[in-house]
Amino acid sequence: MTDAISDAPEPVFSQPWHAQVFALTVHLNETGHFDWPEWVRRFSATLAVHGLGRDLDGGDDYFTAWLETLEGLLAEQGVASPDQVEQMRAAWEAAYLRTPHGDPVRL
Repeated sequence: MTDAISDAPEPVFSQPWHAQVFALTVHLNETGHFDWPEWVRRFSATLAVHGLGRDLDGGDDYFTAWLETLEGLLAEQGVASPDQVEQMRAAWEAAYLRTPHGDPVRL
């Protein structure tokens, strides 16, 4: 008999925020905010700046670079300024810190 837990596939994303930033990026691409070749060029440049040219496992370093690329692109397009991004980050942090463990975080 095999262990059902060990037979389960590995999760595609190691953290929920990885999946969320990926989904947001795909949505913005699909709604015409940028084309995928532009995204690849920008993301590759971000990875190079951070010295992340090695094989990455899709962890925090990869998705931090992904998020940085998305924030930069949105700022250039005037969709979300760095100040707006920081205000939202601070609001999420405050909400997270006041939320009891296990409860959903709400702004």
